[in-house]
Amino acid sequence: MKRLGFIGTGGMGSGMAANLIKAGYSLVVHDLRREAARALEERGAQFEESPKAVAEASEIVLSMLPYNDAVRDVGLGSRGLHEAKSGAKLWIDFSSIDKKTILLVEEGLRERGWSMLDGSAGGVEEAAAAGTLSLWLSGSQDLFQEQMPVFQAMGRKIVYVGGLGNAKLLKNGMAMLAAIQHMGIVEICNWLKKGGVSEETFAVVLRNSQQHSESVERICQAVVSRKFKPRKSWMPKDVGFGLEMAKELEAPVPFSSLAYQLFTIAQATGLDGYEATGIAYHVYALISGKRQA
Repeated sequence: MKRLGFIGTGGMGSGMAANLIKAGYSLVVHDLRREAARALEERGAQFEESPKAVAEASEIVLSMLPYNDAVRDVGLGSRGLHEAKSGAKLWIDFSSIDKKTILLVEEGLRERGWSMLDGSAGGVEEAAAAGTLSLWLSGSQDLFQEQMPVFQAMGRKIVYVGGLGNAKLLKNGMAMLAAIQHMGIVEICNWLKKGGVSEETFAVVLRNSQQHSESVERICQAVVSRKFKPRKSWMPKDVGFGLEMAKELEAPVPFSSLAYQLFTIAQATGLDGYEATGIAYHVYALISGKRQA
């Protein structure tokens, strides 16, 4: 089987990489914090000190990185992929970044003989660990088909979405939709509660309506139970990328803009230490005049 490189072994990346090992691939890994890769090393992964070294020791490089700058550095920075003298010439990036960055990096690497596939992952750390992510890939359709076994090791629902950059755009769009959904459901819950209808009752009504879905059910369960997972939500970052692109496209997105402002309130008031449902719940409690436990 192929020898794969994986760069970025944080919460999402570590789960994705672990499933590649489980599927039988040998793995070369890199992270700025070596401790983030220790568990993978214990499972047989080889640690390298730079993206360049990862590329030279593997046939394909994958990555899951947190920011635009991190992707630029891995691809085009000092000791980046562009400096590799041998080894991999295909990079599959799953980072939650914007479309402009992936196109810029691809342009720079193309001159060095590299090809890129642009990926996005729908799901949280638990889904990454379980290998049940939804994966959206864009770029060459032939390359997408060739690497399908790699994708199947990490995700359950795998969709090709067209030209390079589309996967990033769709990730931003899905975040915008999810932000509106979270804020909208919590807003109606709050309004109904003030009118005398409990969250439990609303959850039952939604469960038996045409609006019901897996995501709606998950939001309602969190609101009813008040069990909000403590974690940093990346949704505001992805929504922000979407708003920047909307400005360039001159596309009106008033609902997404409002949802982003509510996330900003959470950040300004220290209420952003939860997943999106918890943020929405606490923000609406705040603007309703009462912080709730």
